[in-house]
Amino acid sequence: MTATPYPLRITGELDPNLSRGLWIVKWLLALPHIFVLAFLWIAFLLTSIVALFAILFTGRYPRGLFDFNVGVMRWSWRVTFYAYGIIGTDRYPPFTLADVPDYAAHLDVDYPDHLSRGLVLVKWWLLAIPHYLIAGAIVGGGPYAGDPDYSAWLFGGGLIGAMTTVAAFWLLFTGRYPRTLFDAIMGLHRWTVRVGVYVSLMTDVYPPLRLDQGGGEPERASIDDAPAPA
Repeated sequence: MTATPYPLRITGELDPNLSRGLWIVKWLLALPHIFVLAFLWIAFLLTSIVALFAILFTGRYPRGLFDFNVGVMRWSWRVTFYAYGIIGTDRYPPFTLADVPDYAAHLDVDYPDHLSRGLVLVKWWLLAIPHYLIAGAIVGGGPYAGDPDYSAWLFGGGLIGAMTTVAAFWLLFTGRYPRTLFDAIMGLHRWTVRVGVYVSLMTDVYPPLRLDQGGGEPERASIDDAPAPA
């Protein structure tokens, strides 16, 4: 068996000088992003439907649509990291689909050369059921990365929402964001985003049932390729 890196990379760098109270008004500061993302996620849904039929007939995800959808997820991740999904930075997110090298949060997905034509019909609902159940607890039964409702990215819910709330008040009263809590929240987001990439048809690699914590992409964030059964 050989270890192969998972096709998603999602990272975040915790700002050591976070404001104690800025998070209280970040919902207001994030409103311009929320407005734009509302339309971008509608476009994400439509392009994903087009991609489904393209994969079904050609075995390929149209590169332009793929890059656009990755950009939407990347933009959403930056806003999530800034606002109530993590509140890991006070630097305002840029309005762009492109990666911003000097920003604290990054997301990228490897483009697949080929995707299974048959798998596209079942992976986004049947095969993902175990992950749907887990993601429901992580985000409170609401949407997650890859779902064309951006609210969970911005405001959190479930386990992520509860842990981020604890971190916010800890920051308010102590001026410090607990590192262990940050690492755990990052791990939960990493789990749901992997699922989002899979159910959005961007990869055939099944998301690992594993919590990879930390701001950087862990070396163990890989899948094992076993020989196909004869």
